[in-house]
Amino acid sequence: MTDHAFRGFAVASFCVGGLVGGLCGGVIQMNLGRKKTIIINTSGWVIGAILIGLSVHNSMFILGRIFCGLSCGLGSLVTPTYVGEVSTIKARGAMGTCNQFFIVIGILLASVVGLPTSVVPLWRINFSIVAIPAIVQAVVMLTCVESPRWLISMNRMEEASEALQKLRGPDADIMQEFFDIVEGQIGSAAAREKLSLPQEPTGDSNNKKDYDSAVDEKHESMNIIEIFRDPTIRRIAFLVLFLHTFQQLSGMNAVMYFSTTVFQSAIDLQTAKYMTIATMAVNFLFTLVSVFMIDRMGRRALFLIATAGTCIFSITLVLGSRFNMPVLLIISVFLYVASFAIGIGPIPWMITSELTPIYASSSVGAAATAMNWAMNFLVGQVFPVVFAAIGGYSFLIFAGTSFFAFIVIFLTLPETKGRPIEEIVKSFQRRSI
Repeated sequence: MTDHAFRGFAVASFCVGGLVGGLCGGVIQMNLGRKKTIIINTSGWVIGAILIGLSVHNSMFILGRIFCGLSCGLGSLVTPTYVGEVSTIKARGAMGTCNQFFIVIGILLASVVGLPTSVVPLWRINFSIVAIPAIVQAVVMLTCVESPRWLISMNRMEEASEALQKLRGPDADIMQEFFDIVEGQIGSAAAREKLSLPQEPTGDSNNKKDYDSAVDEKHESMNIIEIFRDPTIRRIAFLVLFLHTFQQLSGMNAVMYFSTTVFQSAIDLQTAKYMTIATMAVNFLFTLVSVFMIDRMGRRALFLIATAGTCIFSITLVLGSRFNMPVLLIISVFLYVASFAIGIGPIPWMITSELTPIYASSSVGAAATAMNWAMNFLVGQVFPVVFAAIGGYSFLIFAGTSFFAFIVIFLTLPETKGRPIEEIVKSFQRRSI
């Protein structure tokens, strides 16, 4: 295998692992639960770090990359699912965005650590240290509770109530929230029967009939095929898949790839390395802005602003490239990254669990995660070829996808801020296709 082929296969192997991990993750997290899945998932990082750090052959290196990719794909599904399910309605946006925020911190730290350790023989240390945060995560997760929503879906009501009480605090009144979650899964009458609450007056004295009817409406867990048969879930699934597809086709990875070329054309090579880190710092800063703004402005408004920004600054990238204006190119890269960070980066991951009911969340999330990684792989393989052929004009493609996404999001994405997941799902039921 030539060096060029090995390099390409090594990069692709991580994405392939991510795709497989995300696709299989739905079944794993539905059967094992969110907490156990996160704990078990850390093993892939540890195995991958050991294989890469001790690799004496190309196959060991690639196998290590695949293991890391599997854990990354599964983690990118189960982590936002868990965070969304345990958060309060008020804090759900900020907590969901924190997932992306800490991913960005990890990327930034990896870049900083990589400066002195990216040379022989220190590169082994650079790859091996990824096992440290994985082990820390596994230990910390042992102290966390399981998702109450998942426990309810497994009919483990007492455990779910205890978990929710621990999450909200010993003095918190969780009865209404707990009832709302149960009601969203099995219906009002069945929820009252299950929780030994008095039935609401309905004009029908036969409460047993109401209960049986409600139980009949209880949804069993859906697989990936079934989510496209149900009109309501199909509508949600298509929207979620679109958001994840657009996240990659907006061109963030391509811009990061192109930024190194931009900086090298404008400044010396050594300074260009630090400018690349500055780009990641911009990503970090504006992801932090998103954490504070997501529950103030809402998901929909922030996503639309971000999409408009990536459209505009993709065009200015083309102008800067066409007229050889390095300053405009550098500013455009920074502003594009800022636009992506405030909305397109964090929102698709967090909003997936907000839009999807518990009985379909694992399958919808798995399909979305697999789509995200597939598009990541596609952009990584195709963009260098397109860029080599038409240069800076290639960013017109991303401007076009951003413009199209703006229209679709404006017409189809509901605001989820401050709304229970069960209420959001009902809004799709009223307009199902």
